[in-house]
Amino acid sequence: MITNTLDISAEDFASDTGWEIKPEGACKGEVCVPLPDGYSAAHAAERLGMAIVTDETSGLVSLGPESLSGRALVTAQAPDVVLPDLDGNEFRLSSLRGKKVVVVAWAPY
Repeated sequence: MITNTLDISAEDFASDTGWEIKPEGACKGEVCVPLPDGYSAAHAAERLGMAIVTDETSGLVSLGPESLSGRALVTAQAPDVVLPDLDGNEFRLSSLRGKKVVVVAWAPY
C-alpha cells in the first residue's frame, strides 16, 4: 500500500490491504489480530508485522505485506551481491547504496 499519510481510514486500510477492521481487531478471512490500543494504520501495521517505509523526498509512505509468521525481510537493505556485468567486469550492488534501485529477477522455468 502506497500513500502520502499514515492517517488512513479503516475502510481504506481494508480495501488496500485486505485486513478489515472489526471490534475484535484486524481480520482477514478466519484470522483476527487484536488491536488492543484501537485502530490506527501505524498500530495495525505494527501488530500485523507490516514494514513501514517513508520516502521524505516524495512524501510517500509504503506499508508492506503482513508477516504474522515473522518471515518477512526486516529491512529493505539488500545484501552485497557481486555479479559480472555485460562486459564481464565485477559489479557490486553496494555501489548503488543510497540510490533507489529496482531489482528485476527472471527465471526460465
